[in-house]
Amino acid sequence: MLLGLLLATRLGRLRGIEPALIADLLPLMVLGAVVGARIYYVALEWRQYTNNWSDVFAIWRGGIAIHGALIGGTLVTLFFCRWRRQPFWPLLDVLVPAVALGQAIGRWGNFFNSEAFGLPTNLPWALTIPMANRPSEFLEQASFHPTFLYESLWNLGVCGLLLLLFRLGSQGRLRLPAGAMSCVYLMAYSSGRFWIEGLRLDPLCLFSQPPFCAGGLRMAQLMSLLLIALGGAGLLWLYRFRRPLPDPSGVTA
Repeated sequence: MLLGLLLATRLGRLRGIEPALIADLLPLMVLGAVVGARIYYVALEWRQYTNNWSDVFAIWRGGIAIHGALIGGTLVTLFFCRWRRQPFWPLLDVLVPAVALGQAIGRWGNFFNSEAFGLPTNLPWALTIPMANRPSEFLEQASFHPTFLYESLWNLGVCGLLLLLFRLGSQGRLRLPAGAMSCVYLMAYSSGRFWIEGLRLDPLCLFSQPPFCAGGLRMAQLMSLLLIALGGAGLLWLYRFRRPLPDPSGVTA
């Protein structure tokens, strides 16, 4: 959170956004992200809670999903913009590099918890998982793909790409209309998440149980395809038709 605040504040200054505005938004956005992540997870894993609904609130036992966090954080940011009369897309553009950085750091929690790993592998960088954390189908396997590491490195790359684009835009070497950074984030993050999700043994499935979702319907992959399409449509709107994205806050820059 502190690194995200520092990064978003620095970028915001370059775009004429007051640091106090970002400082006011950040704790609300994090809260909205956690609530959204939990609601999303519970909605897809409701079978775990049908006999003990009070466990829905036991977030300390695990069970959050990043796509729910993105939805929750985005909704809070939208309501905040309406409240503070701030254009939505310019603010979101300075937040997405910090979001990517936060995702890169946060993925290391999976390492310390021995969770969110992938299929068995003998690659030199394979991760050794304790017996108690292995799925029953793979008790005889010890080494697995460190998918948390793949996604952490990917998100660092996404953050670097966004910062490069931001710099080029600030220097006038690249036309970067409001919303372009957000669209690039959606496409870049989701492209990596799509293939990494295919390796994981604990996916959220639409109709069946992990590790093998019926028909290959992994929710993170479906969401990734949707976000790639949305990001691509946004960039097409901005660069092919040369029109600004509609601002859902109702405020124009």
